[in-house]
Amino acid sequence: MPTTHSDPLFHSLSKTKKRIIYTIIEYSPLLDSANMTPDDWGRIGKDIEKNYESYDGFVILHGTDTMAYTASALSFMCEHLGKPVVLTGSQVPIYEMRNDGRDNLLGALLIAGQFVIPEVCLYFYNKLYRGNRVTKVDAGSFNAFTSPNLAPLATAEVDIAINWDTVWRANTTVKFQVSTELNRNVGLLRLFPGITAATVRAFLQPPMEGVVLETYGSGNGPDNRSDLLEELKKATDSGVIIINCTQCLRGTVSTSYATGKVLMDAGLITGGDMTPEAALSKLSYVLAKADLNLDAKKKMMGQNLRGEMTADLAGAKFSLSDSRFIQVVAKSLSISCKEELEAIRDALTPSLACAATKIGDIEALETLKEMGSNLCLGDYDGRTPLHIAACEGNLKAVQYLLTIGATVYAKDRYGDTPLCNAVHFRHKDVVKLLRKTGAHFSRDKLEEAGSELCSLVVSGDLEGLEIWSLAGADLNKPGYDGQTAVELANAAGKPEVATFILNLLNKKVTTAFSGLNDYDEYDEDEENGGGIEFTASPAEREPQPLCPVAK
Repeated sequence: MPTTHSDPLFHSLSKTKKRIIYTIIEYSPLLDSANMTPDDWGRIGKDIEKNYESYDGFVILHGTDTMAYTASALSFMCEHLGKPVVLTGSQVPIYEMRNDGRDNLLGALLIAGQFVIPEVCLYFYNKLYRGNRVTKVDAGSFNAFTSPNLAPLATAEVDIAINWDTVWRANTTVKFQVSTELNRNVGLLRLFPGITAATVRAFLQPPMEGVVLETYGSGNGPDNRSDLLEELKKATDSGVIIINCTQCLRGTVSTSYATGKVLMDAGLITGGDMTPEAALSKLSYVLAKADLNLDAKKKMMGQNLRGEMTADLAGAKFSLSDSRFIQVVAKSLSISCKEELEAIRDALTPSLACAATKIGDIEALETLKEMGSNLCLGDYDGRTPLHIAACEGNLKAVQYLLTIGATVYAKDRYGDTPLCNAVHFRHKDVVKLLRKTGAHFSRDKLEEAGSELCSLVVSGDLEGLEIWSLAGADLNKPGYDGQTAVELANAAGKPEVATFILNLLNKKVTTAFSGLNDYDEYDEDEENGGGIEFTASPAEREPQPLCPVAK
């Protein structure tokens, strides 16, 4: 069972004037990471889910031996993730005089606490990697992990530089949830010269349902071994899903050679440039989907679910003709090379996107997006296009921004989220959609709710009370004088206001019992963002899973 250390810990102010407040959750007993199982992954995932709305992000301290497996598994289990989950650990125990644990822990805390990177990540030796892209490559170096086919998401040197173009975002309006159902009838099989058909046959026998086959080079196998190919074909015909991944550290699987095509003809699915850890975790996750048939599972294995494989893209589109405004600016500065154009684009995008959002120009936003612009970046006040859309009550703009990965957890320099803006300007439909997506008030805002509700009672503002209720405020929260909104309404001789509040409370109770919600009228599909965080207990040689960090 996890033990929560009740007193929060405070980090010193960062360069961005943010202070990280974090809470520690320590598991008992602590595990060497070599002893980790899918049950432990599920326990970590459920603890994140349980604490999701209380923190802006989560840091998991974990031993290095199986950290890549845990990072990959959690990336698939965490569905519609909108906040950073960062795994880290150390090669040398943190209690040793010379160790890498302190730097790794502090780096993970700073990144999880200051940036909205809605991914399961792994931080090690000054680099932040996508969790399902890493593999451990060195047992005797501080630089123990690498991401062979994807550049780091961030590098921490004098400053922390985030590669925002690489950050994966869930394009959804569905709330975060953790799927702990994993199929354990999966395995890794590595081809080697002289492997026998009997060995392959034995490995593929029931109850085996999914196999990652590590092949040569760009996904090649022997095309002169009919006995071997026959066993693979029998297995795929019987419903075993076999994923073709390369044994090479870098590179991808292709069918350019005949020795690669024979494996596809035998029913193998191309694994692209997935690591074996990611392919195995993905197989386990997909095979556990009881509502999918075999063909749907095979199709899902070929899809890029969490950025675990490289899509076939020609690169970001960008030219002088993409934007008349940028064209004029570039010409005035005598700029024409791609790198300088991109720098101008990135500098102008936040202001242009916010301006387009204010007037509801979805077409302009689409143009900026096609240019490779990141529409999640904030302007000089830290306000993102989603903040502007929420302020203006432009539901279509909110819907569009959510479907391209805008985060509901972004905070401007005043600490306000898009939900706060929608509540302030009383846009009920926007509040409903943001709540459906998983938006919620921060701890500070919830603490303020009691006094705000009491002010609304005094002024008899029923619309304001309803908006705050829809946004998730606790209507029983006392104000500064200790009175709840209902108590104040009765004391102030406003029985109609008290009745209205009681009706809102009853509606919430009825909703909870019926399993319905106020947001069912929307069918859109996705999105998320990021915000507080988590830590684990002090790192040891093989530290343990989870810890919360707050902000």
